[in-house]
This record gives sequence, structure tokens and C-alpha cells, in this order.
Amino acid sequence: MSPFTDKPSETVSSLGELKLIAAIRRWLGDATPATPFGIGDDCAVLPASSRRQLVTVDPVIYGKHFDDSVSPRAVGEKLLKRNLSDIAAMGGRPRAAVIALALDATISTRWLAAFYRGLASASRRYGVPIVGGDVSQQSGRFAATLTLIGETSSDRVLTRHGAKTGDWIYVTGTLGGSLLGHHHTFTPRLDEGRWLVTRPEVHSMMDLSDGLAKDLAALAPKGAVPALEAAAIPLSPAAHRLARTSGHTALHHALDDGEDYELLFTVTSCTDRAAFESSWKRKFKTRLSCIGRFARTASAAHVNLQSIHGYEHLR
Repeated sequence: MSPFTDKPSETVSSLGELKLIAAIRRWLGDATPATPFGIGDDCAVLPASSRRQLVTVDPVIYGKHFDDSVSPRAVGEKLLKRNLSDIAAMGGRPRAAVIALALDATISTRWLAAFYRGLASASRRYGVPIVGGDVSQQSGRFAATLTLIGETSSDRVLTRHGAKTGDWIYVTGTLGGSLLGHHHTFTPRLDEGRWLVTRPEVHSMMDLSDGLAKDLAALAPKGAVPALEAAAIPLSPAAHRLARTSGHTALHHALDDGEDYELLFTVTSCTDRAAFESSWKRKFKTRLSCIGRFARTASAAHVNLQSIHGYEHLR
């Protein structure tokens, strides 16, 4: 369903800004607190926290992050979930969100209502109130940008920096073929991230949004490269389906496609991997795979990442 409509009576311009904001309040329902802690004031007000604060921001843009094949409810859910994935990657918990809209005057109010109801559904599911935002007009465009405020769930924060040469590389779930639906149906790994941050053997972590081949470089310690075992990389059924028509292998899709929204992390080389993986299985049904390690050099037997770059903005 397209966000745009050619029926003037069904557009956001037929409402105007003030009536649109009132409608957004209705669409969100109890997913937004009452003023002054919700929509309607110059700033949202959040309770003080003794924890370190986490802040992340990500958009959904029509033609970039979704198209007419994705329902507006799913787009709204994706907007919150892709930000939640960033909080999960730090081992944190979400607290509240604000959303900024850039809308063409011909955006459909019916489409936007479904978008906000999807956002509200995800808000309630993950306990994240929508506490404010902004609406602006921009010709020819729909873009929604969500800023998510979170906090640490323990005394520790996991970042992309901390891996050491020799560390084992792990990934949750399966990878590749996200374009076939996973890019908006995924589950952010919040519980898994909060568990991993409590494990001292875990050195670094991030979420997989731009493709394994690219994202691995962000974790690599100085002077080390990822030595990956091709057979250990968990390929999704969608990666296999896409490979039948794309001209690329399923492994290529797992390395390159992006928008997997799984956790990529490293554990120290001296970890008792069997015990670590056994502890994981007692806690989670989510698949966990050790796909290699960071080494000084990679051999010809390891996955060749030289020609696979993942997704990079502005290129």
C-alpha cells in the first residue's frame, strides 16, 4: 500500500497540522502518556535514572527502507524495532521514544493511521512509550525518524570496541535474504543482549544491519582479520530462496544483504565454548553460532571477504 493518495479529502493536508497531531494522539492511544509526559508540549519529560543513558536514532524512508509491498503497520513496527536492535547491541533496555515526521501533503491519512497503530502495537509490546516528536512538510517524501532513549541494564556497557586477537566470533539467528520479509518481521534481541552484557567472557557486540562482511570490520581489533568458516555461517531459508534467482550464492547473501538485525559479538579465546553455549541454550531458543575468530591472518580455507562489502550509505 502506497503512503501517497491522489484523493485530496484523504490526505494529511486536508487535516492540517493541529488536527493531524490530535489524530496521532488517538492513533497511539495508551502508547503515549498524557501531557506533560507525552505528545503536546515543547519537550517530553522523563523520570531521572541512576543508570547511564543510551540514545540512538534511525529512520524509515519510503523507497529506501520499505515500499508498497510492506504494510503501513509493519513499517511502524520496523521503525521502533530497528532502534530497539541498537539498544540490544549495547546490552541495554529501552525507556522512551520521540518521532519526527517529514510528510508530503499527499500522504494518505488512512496509511498514516495504520502506520501509527503498528508503532503503538510495538510500543506496548516492548514497553516503550512514545513521548513526543515533530511534524514537518517535505515535498515528495515520507520519512519517519525515531529517537530512542534507553539505559544500561547493568554496571557494564558492551560496545564495538574491545575484541582481541584470538577472540571467537558469534552470531545469533540466521543471516541473508532479509529483503524477502525479515527486514520488517524480525525480533530485536533485547533479552539476549541483556544476558550477554552480564557475561565477562563477552568482549564486544553490535547488531547486524549493514551485512556481516561490513559489520565485522567494526569489531576487528587492530592487526587482526576475521577468519570465518563458511560451513558455520547460519544461512536463512530466505538466503537460499533468493540465491535461486539472484545469481549469487546463499553465503553471499548472508555476508552482503544486511538488515538481519541479529547480534554479532566476540568472546575471549580462553572461553569454555561448550559451557557458554550450554548456558545460552538453557536461556534462549534463539540460534547461536560460532562462525570463526579474529586472527592475524586468514587462510585460503576461510571465507574471502575482499569482494563483498555489505551496505554503505552514500555509495
